[in-house]
Amino acid sequence: MDGQTYAVRLRDLEQRIDELKEQIRRSHTRLSLLSDTILSGGGAGSRANIKYNNELSSAFRITRLLVVLDGAVQYSKTDQTGAIAEAGEIPIFNGSIPPGDHTVQVLVNLQGNGYGVFSYLRGYRFEVRSNHSFTALEGKTMTLQVISFEKGGVTTKLEERPAVRYIEKLTQGLADPNAAPAPSPPGAAK
Repeated sequence: MDGQTYAVRLRDLEQRIDELKEQIRRSHTRLSLLSDTILSGGGAGSRANIKYNNELSSAFRITRLLVVLDGAVQYSKTDQTGAIAEAGEIPIFNGSIPPGDHTVQVLVNLQGNGYGVFSYLRGYRFEVRSNHSFTALEGKTMTLQVISFEKGGVTTKLEERPAVRYIEKLTQGLADPNAAPAPSPPGAAK
């Protein structure tokens, strides 16, 4: 191959590379705009706000909490100190989701927690698995409360008490329910 042919092919290759770079830049810009639209709630869709609460008595200590939304892990924490139980309300997920059916899977590992005469409780280990399906509606926000609690009463065996329940609340709009309200315009009635 002579020098002129080589130079022509090299320029052609450089030109194709520059075109590909420009296509990548345009795609990146479109993706950024689409991402901003979805994250700001400006596009059509739904929103989910999932929170975890622990209502178990001090007889149980949470050693692991795993929450999965539609097959994707949203929260996973292992802790032997009891910090999960003392955390109060734990935010799991707060964001946009496509309208339709969704599934939340919860795994809570527990250890008995006893002192003095009841120190034998520390040898108890429990695993609570739970699934919950919900439907996200177009233009609405689903708030889902996931709650660990004890079912039964004092006569219920210790190993049968731990359970998980769910409370759904559907609200109009896609706004973040934890966000501060928008200020009133000047001169508006209060």
